[in-house]
Amino acid sequence: MASQQVVVERAQTPVTFKRVADEITAIGRGMQEVEEAVGLRGRKYYGAFNNDGEYRVCVQLREGDDPQALGLEVGSLPGGRYARERLTGEPPKIYELIGPTFERLSRRPDHDPSRPGIEFYRRRDVIRPAASRRLSQARR
Repeated sequence: MASQQVVVERAQTPVTFKRVADEITAIGRGMQEVEEAVGLRGRKYYGAFNNDGEYRVCVQLREGDDPQALGLEVGSLPGGRYARERLTGEPPKIYELIGPTFERLSRRPDHDPSRPGIEFYRRRDVIRPAASRRLSQARR
């Protein structure tokens, strides 16, 4: 189930990540590999994509993490204004809602395609897809 769209201000988030193909099987496999490498407890997981065929499975970077030893890269998720929805439901059904939600969010006239779409995995049954907004439109 999806909630109404809200606009949020996201801070830039340092992450460690794994690049995978932007397809369900590869994303699932990538998520599992990253979860096994860094663990789940107390971790914030994200997905990021730019419609270029690549998806990044991301975990918020913590002090003491050694991404290189785990075969992961280091980067950041850009901050700024994002339109977001909250999806709720049980896996795997909830994953079927992500694509249509991003399609809806990206049709907004204030969408900023220069920044990635971001999925925040709040819990196994709550995902928050967010699409960036152009600042010039955000104040209207």
